[in-house]
Amino acid sequence: MSILKGTKINQLLQSWPKGTVATSLWLKKQGVNSLLKKRYEETAWIESIGHGAVIRNRDTVDWQGALFALQTQLHIDIYVGGKSALELQGYAHFIKFGHSEVHLYAYSRKKLPLWFTSHPWGQEMNIHKTKFLSVREGFTSHPEKDFSIKISSPERAFLEMLYLVPQEQDIQECYYLLENMIDLRPAVLQPLLEQVSSVKVKRLFFFLADKLNHPWLESLDKSTISLGSGKRKIVEGGVLDKKYLITVPRELAND
Repeated sequence: MSILKGTKINQLLQSWPKGTVATSLWLKKQGVNSLLKKRYEETAWIESIGHGAVIRNRDTVDWQGALFALQTQLHIDIYVGGKSALELQGYAHFIKFGHSEVHLYAYSRKKLPLWFTSHPWGQEMNIHKTKFLSVREGFTSHPEKDFSIKISSPERAFLEMLYLVPQEQDIQECYYLLENMIDLRPAVLQPLLEQVSSVKVKRLFFFLADKLNHPWLESLDKSTISLGSGKRKIVEGGVLDKKYLITVPRELAND
């Protein structure tokens, strides 16, 4: 290998965080065209994991490293949310979360690249495409190896769990989780609740919050949050909560 070629690959590896995917788009920005990319593959510097994506040779890349590429290289609005975001932030000890699936939330209707959706990451990728919350509020950065990924804050993640009730999420599990979330931040919750487009989510949140009556509840201004009108059936065979006009499991119904 010539000095020039050696310098080029070294520059590439220095700017490429270990444990992450490199997309063809990002490689081009680093000065690696398709011919040079092919040469790096032939000389075992990199290996393909599908059309438009490569990893370092012998590198271990998990779904987090793939998500990093979607977020920072392809600039797709997709992030870790719901249960998975809470698990990453230490809430798993409050309730038993499974490690078999990852919950991702995507704001873009754009089809995700096949290299991401078809690659065997070892965990089921559960992708929820929805815009019921603002794309600007309630995020944090989570460190992974030599890089970071964008995930939902605990406040946003809990609302995302409520959005999946009852089809994909059990409301009682949400209750048990919220029971231990005594450190939620009103300054983060308030703008999120004001922007939520789902009446179901807002009513469920306040129903559960009222039952638990954590100190942070007093700091929320409900007058700026629209709860809509009319009844909402949340569960079959439930009991109507007269305050929020939602049907809830008998086990959670107020006396």
